[in-house]
Amino acid sequence: MNPITATLILTTLISGTLLTMFSSHWLTAWLGLEMNLFAMIPLIINPHNPRSTESATKYFLTQASASMLLMLSAMINFLDSGQWSIMNLTSSPASLLMLTALLMKLGMAPFHFWVPEVLQGTSLTTGMILLTWQKLAPMSILYQIVPSLNHNITLTAAVLSVLIGGWGGLNQTLLRKIMAYSSIAHMGWMTAIILYNPAITLLNLVLYIIMTVTLFMSFLITHSTTILTLSNNWNKTPILMVVTLLTLMSMGGLPPLSGFAPKWLIIQDIIKSSNLIMPLAMAIMALLNLYFYMRLAYSTALTMFPTTNNTKLDLLFNKPSNRVLLPPLAILSTLILPLTPMILIFE
Repeated sequence: MNPITATLILTTLISGTLLTMFSSHWLTAWLGLEMNLFAMIPLIINPHNPRSTESATKYFLTQASASMLLMLSAMINFLDSGQWSIMNLTSSPASLLMLTALLMKLGMAPFHFWVPEVLQGTSLTTGMILLTWQKLAPMSILYQIVPSLNHNITLTAAVLSVLIGGWGGLNQTLLRKIMAYSSIAHMGWMTAIILYNPAITLLNLVLYIIMTVTLFMSFLITHSTTILTLSNNWNKTPILMVVTLLTLMSMGGLPPLSGFAPKWLIIQDIIKSSNLIMPLAMAIMALLNLYFYMRLAYSTALTMFPTTNNTKLDLLFNKPSNRVLLPPLAILSTLILPLTPMILIFE
């Protein structure tokens, strides 16, 4: 892509997200989401091929429908209350429509179908942006309208997302689809706790973004798109495979890794609210996620596929990639569980 074009697209993408995050008016929030959408289309469609065109079309139709519902919700709320402020979402129909729009934007169940399909048709870099940066703007709106949300519908969508995120990834062999279902499940955990303690939602979001970026960077360095190609990298980049193994375990929420902290805090806070069945169900469904993380980990670092000696020399002839950010990201993804009590002070 032309550097000037790439700079313009990325600037629009960042500006759209920041505009939505810092706005208190529905019109500017909607405008930021639209900027975000139109900046994302060229990124998805590059490199240009029929599969990426199909992904861009699916993404556009889904996000445009969500934006339409968001604007309709804001207009219904304006007719009911006479205000355009995000914090004053008083109308019940408007609140329901807004929740539907945000579930579509975040790729949560029952509007999750576009996430694996769009992600599979994009490059790894675009997929990383789609699963990390693109979650910030809708999540910021959801954070602001928490008092107006219908608890039963929100919790149902959250539990359904955790279930589908685990169930859908079980039979996948493509890394981008596995990461897509992982995203659906993590969004479910964040939405479940946002009603009880929004601060933990922010902690979960930050850790999820760090872990996802770490995994995508390791996939980019090794040019891996399937479990088979990932499993063949043990002979070439053993240290990187260990990092990938630990990050996968952290995403599954295994102690003593960083990913255990948000799940532990979420279950603890929901139980404090006298809700025992839902955290139990979510913890059981999280085992589905852990299964396909374990399958990836087994293929990545616990097996050594037969290879020729020439394969071990590939690293000498490949152009070295930029790995400066990988060590700090790997440390944050795996080793910050002991800092959890200090993080809780800032709630």
